[in-house]
Amino acid sequence: MKRLAAIAMLVLAAAVLGACGSQGIAVPKTSPYHRGAVLFLDHCSGCHTLSVVGAEGSATSIKDRLKTNGPNFDFRKENVEQVLFAIRNGGFSGAIMPENVVVGEDAKAVAAFLAQYSGLQAQKVPSVNITLSTK
Repeated sequence: MKRLAAIAMLVLAAAVLGACGSQGIAVPKTSPYHRGAVLFLDHCSGCHTLSVVGAEGSATSIKDRLKTNGPNFDFRKENVEQVLFAIRNGGFSGAIMPENVVVGEDAKAVAAFLAQYSGLQAQKVPSVNITLSTK
């Protein structure tokens, strides 16, 4: 009976531990963006959300929002220049994000990663061609 209980506990523990890794980095280790993903997870995930690395640092509702909740990069698309500016200057407002949270090649790796993976869940708005009259 003790043996059966011990086996059941081991199976349960394995299931729980297996689930813990499911929120990890989904960028393949062979990807040129993997290093940036690791750096983002280590340095940015406390305040920003990005599903591809399992980061949930942004507020999900206004009433629960904290001063340190940063933009949700699942929905907000960024380019390399914007990310590098934010890293160097402490975001765009300079109020909360620390300046130079990563520097040098690390900053470039995070910027390239975010440029590739940010905004993947952003709403796609169809464009409309408008012809202006010259009369």
